[in-house]
Amino acid sequence: MVLQLENQRSEQYESIIAFGSNLSSDFGASAELIDGALGALSRNGLFKVVVSGFYQTPAFPAESGPDFINGVVRVETSLSAEELLAVLHGVEAEFGRTRNKRWEARVLDLDLIDFGGQIAPDLGVHEHWRRLPLIDQMKQAPEQLILPHPRVQDRPFVLVPLRDVAPNWVHPVTGVSVTDMLAQFSADALAEIRPYAR
Repeated sequence: MVLQLENQRSEQYESIIAFGSNLSSDFGASAELIDGALGALSRNGLFKVVVSGFYQTPAFPAESGPDFINGVVRVETSLSAEELLAVLHGVEAEFGRTRNKRWEARVLDLDLIDFGGQIAPDLGVHEHWRRLPLIDQMKQAPEQLILPHPRVQDRPFVLVPLRDVAPNWVHPVTGVSVTDMLAQFSADALAEIRPYAR
């Protein structure tokens, strides 16, 4: 799927956004809701959108809700990273996302994974959040934008569709490719990321 939006500014940034849903809403079931959200992104300063396949993946933590529909979209935009994040939060709200507790079942999740290879706000802060133990990740959330997403390397449900749209992507901090990050997971873990038949 390719969507385009006319852009007014000359400087463009390539960005990667992960999407997911495991709840229905007034907009439909997860796959239909995601289609609508991707359309909304194309009306909010994003263009040349390339969308991965959709994947069905178990909710995390285990038994915390129904399976997710996950994927990744690669976009180009003239928005700043902060403006783009605001768009993502706005689209989530438009489609019924509420934020009650960490890692709950949700109508729509849009995560900014990478923004032009930038590291933000700085390497030290990124390292802190990237190395944060899982038990602490489940309780804490950063109050500022962290780039690249500090947990991308831990999430095969992001890495599998990321490989669809950016097979040569390399983590800006670690220098590890998406292919090598995926190679760190067991065959059983990767088998849980199943193509979603639409």
